[in-house]
Amino acid sequence: MIMRSVALAAVIAGQAGLAVAQSDLPPLLGSADLAEVLEAGDPLVLDIRGPEGEASYAAGHIEGAVSAPYPLFRGPEENPGELPSDAALTETLRSLGVTPDRPTIIVYQGVDISDFGAAARVYWTLKSSGVSELAILNGGINSWTKAGLALDVNPATPEPSEIEVTFSDEWLATADDVQAVLSGEDEATLVDARPESYYDGSEMHPAAAKPGTLPQADYFEHSNWFENGPVIIDPETARELAFKAGYTDDAQLISFCNTGHWAATNWFALSELAGINNVKLYPESMVGWSNAGYEMANVPGPLRRIWLQITNVF
Repeated sequence: MIMRSVALAAVIAGQAGLAVAQSDLPPLLGSADLAEVLEAGDPLVLDIRGPEGEASYAAGHIEGAVSAPYPLFRGPEENPGELPSDAALTETLRSLGVTPDRPTIIVYQGVDISDFGAAARVYWTLKSSGVSELAILNGGINSWTKAGLALDVNPATPEPSEIEVTFSDEWLATADDVQAVLSGEDEATLVDARPESYYDGSEMHPAAAKPGTLPQADYFEHSNWFENGPVIIDPETARELAFKAGYTDDAQLISFCNTGHWAATNWFALSELAGINNVKLYPESMVGWSNAGYEMANVPGPLRRIWLQITNVF
């Protein structure tokens, strides 16, 4: 335990200006840092890639990593951003060996900037489920192998835990919370993380009832947090970028997108990297909102919407 604490302290000390969101682990780990932590201690590594295919857990993973495919943390096809129930999350996390106090690192493939959203969404889910020490491998498996570090093909069998999930609403925004902002009963900035084509209503998610965005929404695309392919920027740069956008320490922000995927990247960067305290994620986002028939902005006319529905199918 002493060795692990020393190693973690060295990792943190080596990242100047880091705004540490957890008690020990910084929210982002480079490949070399993760290798050092693995050598010194026994964190839980969750590999959220699919079970099959060329870029999959079975094809090669960090030694000891547990397979935890992303869909385990998501809703059904018709509403992918929907949160699993506390009971379903409890069952999932128990089967993966997750405990509240064991350091947990989330690993994804690192194909592109959209890929990071999966890791950020799982991070948000675990943090809201009571896991106190969390980190994401910056750049994913692609960065790990680029650094010359080895992969293993032997599957790991986790020891089931006894975690009991009561999902926190500290970082969660619901449709009612958004409605309260729109009606003036509450105050927050609604931040759309999607590419501009979704924000302006010229593109839509296949599961959405119609294109458009939330009324009164800001537009801040999730891609802004990346400078070098799928590797997200450092905390100091994230803080500077957030402040340039007007998101200061006392800002109240609700991040959304289509299904709470890209929005999770915005939440992670603003909350865990930039260190803004009151950032929430609206997980169902525009798919859930539009299908509930709530008021929307930037909605194109009927003929344009029919065309968009056709092009989204084909």
